[in-house]
Amino acid sequence: MRRADRLFQILQILRRSTLPVTAAKLAEELEVSKRTIYRDMADLAGQRVPVEGEAGAGYILSSDYNMPLLMFTAEELEAIFLGAELVRRLPDATLTNNASDVLAKIASVVPARLLGCLSYSAVGIKPDESDRFKPDTRNIRIAIREGKKLLLDYCSSAGDITQRTVWPVVLGYDQNCCLLISWCELRGGFRHFRAERIRQRRY
Repeated sequence: MRRADRLFQILQILRRSTLPVTAAKLAEELEVSKRTIYRDMADLAGQRVPVEGEAGAGYILSSDYNMPLLMFTAEELEAIFLGAELVRRLPDATLTNNASDVLAKIASVVPARLLGCLSYSAVGIKPDESDRFKPDTRNIRIAIREGKKLLLDYCSSAGDITQRTVWPVVLGYDQNCCLLISWCELRGGFRHFRAERIRQRRY
C-alpha cells in the first residue's frame, strides 16, 4: 500500500471510530508496524490534520475535520461497482438508470489508474438475461420520503382493477419483483402491492 493510501486509510478508520484507536490497532488493520503508524501520525500532524492523542493512549480525529470528497481506494470502488450492479438488476427502471449515473459521475473524477475498478472489477454477479418489465417507482419513493398518501389503480392477479388509497411505507426488492408495503385504507391494515401491477398512482 502506498503511503498516501495508508494515510487516507488511517483517517477513514479514525473517522468511523467513536473511541480512541491505538497505534497497535491501526498497525494490525493496516498490516504495518507500530513504528510506521507513529511516523504516519507525525506526518498527519505536520499536514495540520486535527488528530488528537498520543502513543499508548490512542488517537481520535476531530469531528470538525472534513475529508476531501471522492477519494476512494480500489477496494471501495469495487464495492461501489458491485452495489451498482446489484441495483441495476432490480426490477425498477428509475433506480437502474440512477445506478448507471452514479458510476459515470464517479468515473469522471477518480484517477485514471483506478478506472478499471469501475469497468473491469475483480468482483461481479451473474448477468441479468431476463426481459421482465421494470416499473418506474419514482413517484412512490417520493411519496415515501415526503410522507404523502397515494391513490392507486391496482390490478389483481385475476385482472380486476380496484382503487386503493394507501400510505406507502417502504419498497422491498428481490431479483424478481418489487413490493410496495403500505397501510391500505380500504382494508384497514398493512398490505403489499406488486409494483408492476400498479397501473396509475397519484397523490
